[in-house]
Amino acid sequence: MRILCPHPESIPFLPLPSVCMDPQFIRNFSIVAHIDHGKSTLADRLLLRAGAISEREFREQILDDLDVERERGITVKARTVALRYEHQGQQYELNLIDTPGHVDFHYEVSRSLAACEGALLLVDAFQGVQAQTVANAYAAIESGLEIIPVVNKIDLPVTRVDEVLEEIETVLGLDPYTALRVSAKAGTGVADVFQAIVDRVPPPLGKAANPLKALVFDSKYDEYRGVITYIRVKEGTIRRGQQMKFLRAGTTHQILEMGQFRPRPTACNELGPGQVGFILCGIKDPSAVHVGDTVADPKNLPDAPLPGYKVPQQMVFCGMYPIDATDFEKLREELQKLALNDTSFSYVPETSEALGFGFRCGFLGMLHMEIVQQRLEGEQDIDLIQTAPNVTYEIVKHTGETLRIDNPQQVPDVGQIKEFREPIARVNFIVPAESIGTLMQLCEDRRGTYKNTEYLGPARAQIVYELPLAEIVYDMHDRLKSATRGYGTMDYDVIGFRPADLVKLDILVKGSRVDALSTIVHRSSADKRGRALVKRLKGEISKHMFEIPLQAAIGTRVIARETISALRKNVTAKCYGGDITRKRKLWAKQREGKKRMKQFGQVEIPQKAFLSVLSAGDDD
Repeated sequence: MRILCPHPESIPFLPLPSVCMDPQFIRNFSIVAHIDHGKSTLADRLLLRAGAISEREFREQILDDLDVERERGITVKARTVALRYEHQGQQYELNLIDTPGHVDFHYEVSRSLAACEGALLLVDAFQGVQAQTVANAYAAIESGLEIIPVVNKIDLPVTRVDEVLEEIETVLGLDPYTALRVSAKAGTGVADVFQAIVDRVPPPLGKAANPLKALVFDSKYDEYRGVITYIRVKEGTIRRGQQMKFLRAGTTHQILEMGQFRPRPTACNELGPGQVGFILCGIKDPSAVHVGDTVADPKNLPDAPLPGYKVPQQMVFCGMYPIDATDFEKLREELQKLALNDTSFSYVPETSEALGFGFRCGFLGMLHMEIVQQRLEGEQDIDLIQTAPNVTYEIVKHTGETLRIDNPQQVPDVGQIKEFREPIARVNFIVPAESIGTLMQLCEDRRGTYKNTEYLGPARAQIVYELPLAEIVYDMHDRLKSATRGYGTMDYDVIGFRPADLVKLDILVKGSRVDALSTIVHRSSADKRGRALVKRLKGEISKHMFEIPLQAAIGTRVIARETISALRKNVTAKCYGGDITRKRKLWAKQREGKKRMKQFGQVEIPQKAFLSVLSAGDDD
């Protein structure tokens, strides 16, 4: 049976069968691009033309199904969907994986590319090649994928198609004559995209007769059905009802349900080599499934497991504490489920004197951190206090031991430290030519080391700097957008650790160190950061019935101080005239009362105060 799409350029599609296909008629491809270049729109357009979704669902961007994705208008999680295309009387199965574009979710892109043989590299017809375009293109090339350049948004009132094609050739080294010209929003050129996928993306390798080997490339937790495991079959055939084994975990389970996303979950009986789908085994423990693991048949084990994925290295850490202490176990459970769905996120329990019991969480970047916090508070209704984030450092002690520090409280005494090292990132900026001077000044102010400049055309340039990661993750992206009027983009990779003159900056509130406010800074900026931080804290912490001194200190040396004056009641308001001694007695009595409150009183520090560490240097 044929299903004809209502679009005038409709292509014939067939409904998906529940049996294996010959691998030579399967195409696995991903869509990669810079953020906001139209990946999700093109993915939805392909689904619409395939008859997998309706026109209404196309407008809703069906693949971005998380609340946080719809609120922010970005893709956070990679999605997979199976389509069917008929070409010259032959049915083809096209497995599409839509990926995020922001640098913080590059690990999602790398996992998706490992499950594909080809990639559509999307480039905006006006903005052209951007920083993440370059990063994703190189990632696809390193993965050995067939790359199909696609110039999107050709329906814009103003485009630079010829210049963009030239950038594709000079910057990425791809043949501009093979590039497709499409408008995902209007549906122009989508038929050519389907044709290029069939003709240019190679079929997957693998034989149904070989021992089963399937790659676990993602997973999520369902409250009712347990862990849903996303797999890409590399060799052999996997069937419903059979026993299967996770080689890394060493556990054996029976497959209760299996299917493909079309785009909604659709049951099938078996998946063959090259096919992408999901399996359900009734697993209730999220820690039992590992992304990158190999699924095999326990009765016919393969010679070796699949190589899996490189473990992501978290570079930004912060503490997350429940405001209500009774939510601690609930927070632990939700973090465990979140870590199953996002393997680039990590957490370990920790205790703070100021905040109680919580978790030290690791992220790939600041946006990644914001997304996780928003999902916990929005989807799970957990009120959190989040401490100031910091990056990972290395410390070499005089004994020769090397420590990795992701919490300022782990920094040993100054006398034990031989060398303090900070992470360095190689940053690739693409900016308008007139903004080069402003960008270079911005990088020099942040202790950057200039590497090179390459002009992409008369109006744009690519500039490479090496910058401390701590100077990048906090607000570099916002400063870049301000300096380039929104036209600048950046991408970075951590290249290693280098020695630096770093110190631990402590904050004392009423003489007591608040561990959640400690941070690690460069010695040259410690005085400025300390003064700015206590000044900002003075505005965030409300007045109490006693005086509160705020101090910034390096070791035992106090470098800045502010004082929050006490709330003062006018105890002499009813004294009209008369001897001054009566007023003095009342004031003396008030002072004695305030001394007792100062001795026993506890300072309430609001959530905003813990985040003020981020913006402490903005006022200078």
